[in-house]
Amino acid sequence: MMKIKLEFSGGMELLFGGITHQEIEFPEQYEGAPAKLENLVFWIKDNLLKEKEELFLQDNTVRPGILVLINDSDWELEDGAEYQLANNDTITFISTLHGG
Repeated sequence: MMKIKLEFSGGMELLFGGITHQEIEFPEQYEGAPAKLENLVFWIKDNLLKEKEELFLQDNTVRPGILVLINDSDWELEDGAEYQLANNDTITFISTLHGG
């Protein structure tokens, strides 16, 4: 198992029962292959998400308008959902969507 730090902000914490930071243990292997960020996203949906799945996921990925950071770097620079997780990674989800 590896330790992964999760952070939720910009309104994302409201979907997760007010949680802003959480450390979890996540398997290094997922279905026989090294664990990817995509696996973690679905684990978060199944284990931590409290409401409104459609505000977190769209078309089997993180909804547009949610900034995902891997160790403070945009996930687009780190292979996105295909990023291979490592022990002590910090994954941050920040909503950039605001009603008006």
